[in-house]
Amino acid sequence: MLFKNKLLTNLRREASEKREDLRRDWGEDFYECIRDIAEHPVVLRMKLYPHHGRTNCYQHCLHVAYYNYVWCRFFHLDADSAARGGMLHDLFLYDWHTHTARTGDHFHGMTHPACAYKNARKFFKLNRVEEDIIRKHMWPVTLFHFPRTKEGWIATLTDKYCGTLETSQR
Repeated sequence: MLFKNKLLTNLRREASEKREDLRRDWGEDFYECIRDIAEHPVVLRMKLYPHHGRTNCYQHCLHVAYYNYVWCRFFHLDADSAARGGMLHDLFLYDWHTHTARTGDHFHGMTHPACAYKNARKFFKLNRVEEDIIRKHMWPVTLFHFPRTKEGWIATLTDKYCGTLETSQR
């Protein structure tokens, strides 16, 4: 029985060490693929705008980008494009909490993907997956604009997940 317990303890420790190595390697790979976006002056402006709860727009996009990367890498999809699209998906550059009062636009949830896409393509060359993530991440709010890629579906779910967590931590 003692041998069995020691064996299980060693196996758990090895599995934990492998997970930590994987997490560290994936974290480094993740940041390397979004570095040019994450450090771009226009993207850094997202830090000025509150988003969900105590989270600013930049933090929210970073969360979405990271989880997109992890899930897409796990499923052997285009993790780099998923991370890059996630980092740009809310590049609308205004405070949506006061947007209606200033502009009269009552449909931020439906219109901001197009605004984010317009801003993103000004500063970055986007591929098909990145475009899909940015333009379609608000489904089902944007009823007929649903994701066309697997990465886009993951980003849509990740955005809802991150938004829910951030809002609940008020």
